[in-house]
Amino acid sequence: MSSPLAPARPTQLSLAVRDSSTMLRRNLLHARRYPSLTLNLLLTPIVLLLLFVYVFGDVMSAGIGGGGADRSNYIAYLVPGILLMTIGGTLVGTAVSVSIDMTEGIIARFRTLAIHRGSVLIGHVIGSVLQSVISVVLVGAVGVAIGFRSDASALEWLAAFGLLTLFALAFTWIAVGMGMVSPSAEAASNNALPLVFLPLISSAFVPVDAMPGWFQPIAEYQPFTPAIETLRGLLLGTEIGNNWWITIVWCLGLAALGYRWSKAVFNRDPK
Repeated sequence: MSSPLAPARPTQLSLAVRDSSTMLRRNLLHARRYPSLTLNLLLTPIVLLLLFVYVFGDVMSAGIGGGGADRSNYIAYLVPGILLMTIGGTLVGTAVSVSIDMTEGIIARFRTLAIHRGSVLIGHVIGSVLQSVISVVLVGAVGVAIGFRSDASALEWLAAFGLLTLFALAFTWIAVGMGMVSPSAEAASNNALPLVFLPLISSAFVPVDAMPGWFQPIAEYQPFTPAIETLRGLLLGTEIGNNWWITIVWCLGLAALGYRWSKAVFNRDPK
């Protein structure tokens, strides 16, 4: 008969939380020790932001009806798209990190340890989402420094932050799946490149209506465009329309797909 003062046995949930926290700490330490990849991916959206504002800003502002002399209109239009593009860029690092774990044998070793199996993937996902959020904050600070202003309320800012986090979570699961099926870190980087290019063919830089007619459906019916338009609506007060629920459907669908894909690959018996 056990003593009433004996410590309670840990539950599956507590074990999952403990092991996931350990894996998260491991991934964050890796990111801190090898900051060059994160820095390069962070510099890309910042360079694009500065390039489009200070080199193309007058022309682009006139093209969206802001008047060539008022660059601030285009800054307001551009920043929400750059914030979403920042998330896409950080996903390359996620895919590369997961691929390195898969190809160097550490995943096989984790499978033999008495840890919660899902903690390895959860650690990668949470670590990537945290890096995405930090990167978005830094890029947003650059946007504010060069003139971005918003009249959004506290609730709208909270909704915008939730949208960015949900978007990062959904695409992180896709990036994890890409990393797990890639035979090398170089292949993982190449496989994740579409996540960087998708914002370039969205409404991030120019309105969809200004694109060639044959190209408009490609730009309109992809996940980045409705997310960008929803973020603009929250921060700038523009019309959101159906974009908010389309964005949520995209995020939930991609998160479910990426989770099932990653789990299936992770649970596959090694050859």
